[in-house]
Amino acid sequence: MLKIGELSERAGLPAQTVRYYERVGLLPKPERAPNGYRLYHQQDVQRLNFIRSARALDFSLDDIQEILDLRDRGSAPCRVVMGLMARQIEAIDDRIRELERLRAELTRLHKAGLGMPDDVRMKACVCHLIESGSDATPDLIAPE
Repeated sequence: MLKIGELSERAGLPAQTVRYYERVGLLPKPERAPNGYRLYHQQDVQRLNFIRSARALDFSLDDIQEILDLRDRGSAPCRVVMGLMARQIEAIDDRIRELERLRAELTRLHKAGLGMPDDVRMKACVCHLIESGSDATPDLIAPE
């Protein structure tokens, strides 16, 4: 049996996170020692390792709960995990496209701003371009 500090150390998570996962139901309620201390098993370390790794892959706590619930009921969660991974890949691709769009817009504004004067009133400087929105600079930048 492990106390929360030992569990926390073995799982590589702060004790506060372990308590939170317990509160939200990702980790089963532990047994209690006569003095009230939480007592955990080695399988709790394994469960927390899975949760930590799944979070590192950006799975939501709800997704992780679904996976763990299936496993706890004796059902293989593999197909669900594959579906979640496919959704994650799509979401990452969407974020990459959005970041590329953002980078292009910032690059365009930066190039336009290089030729503009400083202006404390922000009426004829790069700050005005930002304030005016992305449609304010098309004629200021030659296409690449």
